[in-house]
Amino acid sequence: MLDKKDVIAIGCDHAGFEMKEYLKTKLSESGFSLFDFGTHSADSVDYPDMIHPLAKAVNEGRYKQGIILCGSGVGVCIVANKYPEVRAALVWQADIARLSRQHNDANIICLPARFITDEQALTFVKLFLNTDFEGGRHQRRVDKIPPPASQV
Repeated sequence: MLDKKDVIAIGCDHAGFEMKEYLKTKLSESGFSLFDFGTHSADSVDYPDMIHPLAKAVNEGRYKQGIILCGSGVGVCIVANKYPEVRAALVWQADIARLSRQHNDANIICLPARFITDEQALTFVKLFLNTDFEGGRHQRRVDKIPPPASQV
């Protein structure tokens, strides 16, 4: 579970901008601190420009968790998962938010801004941030995510 003293990385493209701003307001009101990697307007941008720096920062341990958004959530998820210590999960339901943490130890939540409401996004993010990884049999599986060196 994320401690409220931890800073959360957040970033998006133009399709996720309005939802990102809503989440920033609501999460700040709940006592969370965020670092915004952008974008900072609804003007068209390329999502990798914001997501690579955010995912790199999570990968390096500068942030424990992140929130990323684009229209479908797929593009930002693909970019984030290029980093070996990132486990980014595309979330569109409450159970997926919870299970991505409990079973997969996901550290970045990816939201499809064009397919969910602001209120759903907030619910999913709060579940994600407040759910612990269960470890146990799930740890064994998470440990197998990076490919063996012989397959790289």
